[in-house]
Amino acid sequence: MAEVAEKTTKKKTTAKKSSFSKETYLEWYEVMLRIRRFEEASLKAYSQQKIRGFLHVYIGQEAIAAGIVSALRKEDKIVTGYRQHGIALSRGISSKACMAELFGKATGVVKGKGGSMHFSSAEHNYMGG
Repeated sequence: MAEVAEKTTKKKTTAKKSSFSKETYLEWYEVMLRIRRFEEASLKAYSQQKIRGFLHVYIGQEAIAAGIVSALRKEDKIVTGYRQHGIALSRGISSKACMAELFGKATGVVKGKGGSMHFSSAEHNYMGG
C-alpha cells in the first residue's frame, strides 16, 4: 500500500483590531483594581472581626462587574445577588459608603442595615441581594 502523505496547512491568523479604545481598557482596569482593593480591605477587616455577619467577596470576578456595568445605560436598573460589592462599586457607589455599610455605620449605602448582602441605591438604579 502506498502511503499517502498528509498535507497540513496552517491558516494564517491575524489579530483583529479591538473596537474598544485604550481609554476604555484603562477605565475597566481602574474599576477592576478598585474592586480588588476594596475586597482585600474588607476581607482583612472581616478576618480581624471588625465586620459582623457574613462577607461575600467579589475577588476573581472583577472583570465581570466592569464589563456588565459598562454595557448598561445610567437609567438601566441592576438587581444582584449576594456577591455584589463589585457591581455596586462599578455602578459608581462610593467605596466609602460601601465600606461604611459593611461596618454597620449610618453613613453606609442603606444606613448600616443591609450589611454585605443588601446594598441598595435608588440614585444608581441599583438593588442588591
